Amino acid sequence: MTEAALLNLAPPPAAIRTGTVAGERFLVLDSWRGICALLVALFHFPTSSMISQSAFVGGSYLFVDFFFVLSGFVIAGSYGSRLGETDELARFALVRFGRIYPLHFLMLAAFVAFEALRLALPTLHGTGAAPFSGGFDLKSLVANLFLLQGMGVENHLSWNAPSWSISAEFFTYLLFAGVVFATGRRAWIWFVAAAVTAPFFLLAFSTRHMDVSFDFGFIRCLYGFSLGALLAWFQHDSIAEARQALAGGAGRVAWTLAELAMIAVIAMFVSVAGTNDAGNAAPVVFALALYLFAHEGGLISALLSSRPMLMLGSLSYSIYMVHIFVQARMINVGGLIERRLGLGIVGDMTLRGDQVTGFGIGSPWIGFAALMAMLIAVIVASWLTWRFVEMPALAWFRRLSKRIRPNS
Repeated sequence: MTEAALLNLAPPPAAIRTGTVAGERFLVLDSWRGICALLVALFHFPTSSMISQSAFVGGSYLFVDFFFVLSGFVIAGSYGSRLGETDELARFALVRFGRIYPLHFLMLAAFVAFEALRLALPTLHGTGAAPFSGGFDLKSLVANLFLLQGMGVENHLSWNAPSWSISAEFFTYLLFAGVVFATGRRAWIWFVAAAVTAPFFLLAFSTRHMDVSFDFGFIRCLYGFSLGALLAWFQHDSIAEARQALAGGAGRVAWTLAELAMIAVIAMFVSVAGTNDAGNAAPVVFALALYLFAHEGGLISALLSSRPMLMLGSLSYSIYMVHIFVQARMINVGGLIERRLGLGIVGDMTLRGDQVTGFGIGSPWIGFAALMAMLIAVIVASWLTWRFVEMPALAWFRRLSKRIRPNS
């Protein structure tokens, strides 16, 4: 989620249309994508530590909306002038599908394999639902296979729960391509309409504020994506000119202060807005942050341009897609150890008002240690899927897309 939104590696277009950011590479935004993926992982991992119990982590599901805004920004910048022919539409859809589906399918297979293992070994059932039931039923599996799990056809999160966002995003990609193909330079009007009406729709119909997924996930995605696309269409010139000026270090102090202030605003907003209707402003807040950090003018941007941070950005989609599976297996292992040794490692606890099974019932320090171990395990697993699944699959689909011949 994404944010597929998490890592859009579209090639530079052949022609750059005024009002887009085509051809630009925003390294700092890549790093932000990795940070947001880790924050979503923290949100999903139940522990008794102060980090897990904090209001900031409790509202960090909102960082999915950063993925949507960034996705709109990158996709509109890269493809805003390249979707005028049917063959271009076909190539776009194929590459976007190749970007998100292979890893999605792999993780689905991993969850199915674990459910099959639970079916074969009754000792793994525990006190939870029976294998292939609840959020892991076969009907939901079909919806997930067809990327429909975030399009309102389900009444619950299922299988690899965060994948609802790539479902919503894939169909937003297709809508974007169709609108640009049909309306050309007037496409922006449709996305202004979407950006204006979507938050009012969510305010009217959502019972969980901005925390919608399987039900209104497509509307949520379209909201953020539209804002990002509009930024790409209308702010290319100002960003490009400012980046040239800032390349020499001009205004570094002022930009650093602005970046620090933006981080403080984000932290405060996420901490306060995660449990109320103010969360509906998340795409707007993240669009402002994206605009600021796209300039790469301050010292925070310089730090985010370091190799470790850029690597984290590269792993962001994998982090987002693998973290729930890694966390669930850690809880399984911790539960087995707890039943044998009774060390207070894993047990029932209250997190954000919900009863969950998590780490650290004996001590918050156990929860903190588990949280650190989880982050390391997720990053390692993400590197493996990025290196051996994501990148090879994307390269294959790009080669396949080149076989689509222009219309004669």
